[in-house]
Amino acid sequence: MIDEHHIDALTKLLGDKGVVTRPEDMEAYGIGARYDRGRAAAVLRPATTAEVSAAVSYCVRTGIPLIPQSGNTGLVSGSTPDSSGDEVVLSLDRLTHQFALDLDNRSVRVDAGFRLSDLNRRLEEHDLFFPIDLGADPRIGGMVATNTGGSRFLKYGDVRRNTLGLKVVVADEAGTVLDLDSDLRKNNTGVDWKQIFIGTSGAFGIVTECVLNLERVPKQSATAFLVPASGAVLPLLKAMEERLGAYLSAFEGMSKNAVAAAFAHVPSLKNPFQGGNIPDYVILAEVSRTWDPREGEEPLDAVLENVLAEIWELEGAPLADALVGPPHEIWALRHALSEGVKHLGKLIAFDLSFRRGDIMPFCDHMKAEMPEKFPGVTVCDFGHIGDGGVHFNLVVAKDSPLLADPTFEQRLREWVFAVAVEQYHGSFSAEHAIGRRNQAYYDFYTPEKLKEMAAGLKMLTSPGKLGSVRFG
Repeated sequence: MIDEHHIDALTKLLGDKGVVTRPEDMEAYGIGARYDRGRAAAVLRPATTAEVSAAVSYCVRTGIPLIPQSGNTGLVSGSTPDSSGDEVVLSLDRLTHQFALDLDNRSVRVDAGFRLSDLNRRLEEHDLFFPIDLGADPRIGGMVATNTGGSRFLKYGDVRRNTLGLKVVVADEAGTVLDLDSDLRKNNTGVDWKQIFIGTSGAFGIVTECVLNLERVPKQSATAFLVPASGAVLPLLKAMEERLGAYLSAFEGMSKNAVAAAFAHVPSLKNPFQGGNIPDYVILAEVSRTWDPREGEEPLDAVLENVLAEIWELEGAPLADALVGPPHEIWALRHALSEGVKHLGKLIAFDLSFRRGDIMPFCDHMKAEMPEKFPGVTVCDFGHIGDGGVHFNLVVAKDSPLLADPTFEQRLREWVFAVAVEQYHGSFSAEHAIGRRNQAYYDFYTPEKLKEMAAGLKMLTSPGKLGSVRFG
């Protein structure tokens, strides 16, 4: 709970619209996108960087713990309060005023509360976009805090690669505002301080303003479902990269179980596979160009078909089948995977990353071991094969006796992380950051010296009670 005099003081700083205290109005801020449900003492909704600074300063001076919340689309309990009712949520949902487009620099300065969809809608008339492709619709500040990747990481990279500058409020007694919002693409005048705040879950400071790199919207694209020959996913990727270069914008892997779940959940999806028989593994490949078709230029569909025909003729060809089709139909299946898998039963999801050559060996190993280690658990994996990421989703039937065992999920998670990190030298968090759900694994797998350094940076930047993650 929070004392009434604190509410009065914060209302004077932020106005009536800036403070929410009624339980029914706060409920949505306490519910996560998938797992978590917490209870906030209050919700603060500052509308400017100055108001964020004032609110943070007050809360640090009075010892009120703050949980920064952006779009609340994360899956690791990083943006919601715990169940104590003592934490205050600081939401970015009113930070949506500044939008300054610099066409010459191909960049935009924008408040951190903008939704990704709203940002790209405004950029549409200029044939530009912020090139992070996601199934969710987060706010920009949260994307920075978690260093989001997405389905076209292969071509455009992650948020870190596309962030030029930031404005950040740190959790000290002054609510200090750090102006790191340079528009420069090259600046080697010392420490690149903005990188301290990207991907650290909002624990080092609250991002209120961003300067983002923009890319040209593709004017041409071609897509295909590819069926790799047995054990040939990586050789197929390498063959595609060798022949397509920068044209290749996505190389997404989808397991049979995940695809079947999408078809079952969304009956309107078109099943393009012969006889409706889903292959054991499918790749969604996309190629794109940023210019309109030119006279005499080979259409992208033809480019893709010719490359696939060439790969087909290779000795020990890594390609067993290919289905070139309309991009909207092919991407519809990819975007339906998450919801399809979620509706199969109890979902236990992992966001992992590996060296590209280790993704399929890891998945094959787990599928072979799962029936013995945890019978009754179904693997429904899919992910960004081109950049080494995999959404390793495990599903348990809702009536399974496994769910009656209170130790089951923890044992399963510990085994998956142990294999991923210790045997395959991967990461237990590819792009969802840490959050309370992954805190124990950060504590276990992070070397003591690195935890010590992270804790030092936390104390240097934001000594106050900020965020749900403990660095150190």
